[in-house]
Amino acid sequence: MRTRLSLGLLSLAVALLPSATLTAQTSTQAAGPQNKQIHLDVQVKGESELRPQDFTLLDNKTPRPITLVRAANNQTDQAEVILVVDAVNTPYTALGYQRDQIDKYLRSHEGMLAYPTRIAVLTDKSLEITPKATRNGMELADSLKHYDIGLRVIGRDQGFYGASDRMTISLNALKQLIGAEAKQPGRKLLLWLSPGWPLLSGPEVELSGNQQRSIYQSVVSFSTQLREANITLYSLNSWGASESLNRSNYYEAFISGVKKPGDAQLGNIGLQVLAVQSGGLVLNTSDVGGMIQQCTADADHYYELSFEPAPSDHPEEFHQLQVKVAGSGVRTRDGYYSRP
Repeated sequence: MRTRLSLGLLSLAVALLPSATLTAQTSTQAAGPQNKQIHLDVQVKGESELRPQDFTLLDNKTPRPITLVRAANNQTDQAEVILVVDAVNTPYTALGYQRDQIDKYLRSHEGMLAYPTRIAVLTDKSLEITPKATRNGMELADSLKHYDIGLRVIGRDQGFYGASDRMTISLNALKQLIGAEAKQPGRKLLLWLSPGWPLLSGPEVELSGNQQRSIYQSVVSFSTQLREANITLYSLNSWGASESLNRSNYYEAFISGVKKPGDAQLGNIGLQVLAVQSGGLVLNTSDVGGMIQQCTADADHYYELSFEPAPSDHPEEFHQLQVKVAGSGVRTRDGYYSRP
């Protein structure tokens, strides 16, 4: 029996409408020409010195000329790391372990971090973030102790409506972080420590056309804002599967770019999905420090590519991207949406 989700899901879809946030941050950019350059951060496995001619870029399977190829590394390009402690979606019993692991990571190597880092703590009441990035891990570890996570008002035992609230809180927090980081120069690595947000999608969930259009607008908004803010998102899970039908890989059903509103599902704006699409990683292990190090290593050496996007048949058209290097594995964002 299919369930048509009405009031609860409709309120969620309305809460996700991206127009105010997107307009406030990108109104001047939207006024520019549609063929504004697209910038990509590209991780290439096993290669350290590549030439521009070693790269091939496909936009909707059609080759596009690359206008810029530049090698970036931690000596010349300073990235920023943001660690998000997700107390909304992580079980309370697992938060203590997670905080201890983060504390050990921050204090390792005599507290000298590879990159300027900020700590953000998300609860069902607020999102708090350290005011400035620092490489002083000792200072960050001390500040993390002072965040009062406390017991949550919204529990995992409140069923669909509790999950809906947690997803809304999570997405609003992501909007807030993007807005803050968009003002900062350079590349940003956003490491979200969480088992993931509720996907709220499945064979028994039926959405109305209006709900799907609202979700599609959110997909377009998050994809565009993450790209233009130069943010790579990572999902770090030290606990286990969330509400994803008790399967940690359920998100994989939603990672393909959404091409039209009628295909949109709430799973398309899950944490792991947005991470993969931004060119980040989805990691699942109890070794929190190891996961953080694996993600931050992306900033040690990578390539910046720029190109002019292909003409679009209509606004908000999805363009699938592929970057290829002969004989090497490549990871970057999976696509972009054309401007209005």
